Amino acid sequence: MLTLILIGLVGGFVTAVSPCVLPVLPLVFLSGGVPASGTGAGPAHKGRSYAVMGGLVVSFSLITLFGTLVLGALPLPQDIIRWVGLGVLLLLGVAMMFPAVQDLLERPFARIGQRQIGGRRSGFVLGLALGAVYVPCAGPVLAAITVAGATQRIGVQTAALAVAFAIGTAIPLLFFALAGRRIGERVRAFRNRQRGVRFVAGLTFVLLAFGLTFNVTDVLQRSVPDYTARVNKAIADSGIAEALDADRNQSLRRCAAEPASGLLDCGTAPEISGIQQWLNTPQGAPLTESARAGKVVLVDFWAYSCINCHRSIQHVNAWYEKYRSAGLEVIGVHTPEYAFEHVPGNVRAGAERLDITYPVALDNDFRTWENFDNYAWPTEYLIDARGQVRHVAVGEGNYGHRESLIRKLLADARPGIALPPPTGLPDATPTDPNLTREVALGAGRSGPVANGSLDEGTDTFTYPAEIGSGEAALDGTWSADRESVTSGPDAGIKLNFSASEVHIDVGGTGTITATLDGKTTTHTISGAPNIHRLVSGTKPRQGLLTLTLTPGLKVHSFTFG
Repeated sequence: MLTLILIGLVGGFVTAVSPCVLPVLPLVFLSGGVPASGTGAGPAHKGRSYAVMGGLVVSFSLITLFGTLVLGALPLPQDIIRWVGLGVLLLLGVAMMFPAVQDLLERPFARIGQRQIGGRRSGFVLGLALGAVYVPCAGPVLAAITVAGATQRIGVQTAALAVAFAIGTAIPLLFFALAGRRIGERVRAFRNRQRGVRFVAGLTFVLLAFGLTFNVTDVLQRSVPDYTARVNKAIADSGIAEALDADRNQSLRRCAAEPASGLLDCGTAPEISGIQQWLNTPQGAPLTESARAGKVVLVDFWAYSCINCHRSIQHVNAWYEKYRSAGLEVIGVHTPEYAFEHVPGNVRAGAERLDITYPVALDNDFRTWENFDNYAWPTEYLIDARGQVRHVAVGEGNYGHRESLIRKLLADARPGIALPPPTGLPDATPTDPNLTREVALGAGRSGPVANGSLDEGTDTFTYPAEIGSGEAALDGTWSADRESVTSGPDAGIKLNFSASEVHIDVGGTGTITATLDGKTTTHTISGAPNIHRLVSGTKPRQGLLTLTLTPGLKVHSFTFG
């Protein structure tokens, strides 16, 4: 717990001094120095700066903790909270500029005490709005909390992380707000021209609200080098997500920590529940517990656009084909990583491309994922004929050992059975220690991108002078949402990679022209997002891949093998 709180405080402090927060700094500065409304009022309410930061802490904490759950339960756009925050900023700015609008806003509260737009109460409201606009800056901490929310694991540790991050953020921002208040108190122009100062401050609020709405401020964020990138990477690699899962089922966690072990006692198999749809079963009927009784069952958590899952499923397919008649049942629990993976038609097409014939359960609400306390794709749970979990395998590799455990459980379930020879499939798990890690594109998950952080909206990019190893860079016009970037005119991507294979997760209709070492190939893209191989090989190599994309292609990520 103490480690998580420290990570949250440091992450919040670093984010508050990073380029991501630059657009809201003028609002924070002016929030402390704006004179209160009314005749004879002082330059600024002395408690206003603290009220603004208090509102920001409350807003940020609640949105990160419960935003995913609330929006998932309501038919609302995923970015509705940000739009509400921008609307509040715009409304406050107009009220500061025009006394008539301020009077109109204050009229409903006349009976319960005056609400001054420049006072403490409105400062708290401003903080709430800033928290809503500021949430996307949270980076790796927000990602960890989002996963916890999607799996409904919001507990004491998750709350502590979110609040610690918000407090860490408020500390340097409070310094800017107090500095604005000091200037407002000491500079004569602030005291003598209160009406003009309020108008200018309100106009600044309005302009910045429009700038954030239309992503005009992105230019400022990208023009300043991300001097906090290394610290953010260290935070991302600190194991936040794993730490948040510390209350997982102890038996399953112990088994998952011993991937090379033999058969273990991992407890009774959790329930497969909350499934939206079944694939590869008669008339789409659920595969009931009674139908699995007496069989050895392999439960495989996967996602159809996960390249690690692709390599693992080759072996799962072979085991199902080889040992089905000997009493093996395989259930592929498809738990989506991306929004497009919630669509049953996309999952069905993905399963067909991977030649999956065993039953597939669509776990769109993460119910079965939560039952198993799962935390990674792919993960396999081997269950014996008595319904006990005997082995947990997280990730790729070690397939020969897994198959030997399947054979042992089958022999135990049916003594004397004659099993066919092992599959003998080669293990294609990458072993290069320098293999480039996944490059995810989108405003909510970008990295590592040499252009800097991506924000939602449409913008034009230019290739930077240098692209570091393991980095991607954009060129031309792109539109970004939380999970992807969509190509516009003259769109291009450069990718500095170290791998034998390069894959792109992309959807839409169009073509991708790939150039590597002077050789150009063209790839036709059509349909829902799926993984396409851009570079093939048998040995790891370092290369700079240049892609040209026709408009309208939605790119989610690059993966490597």
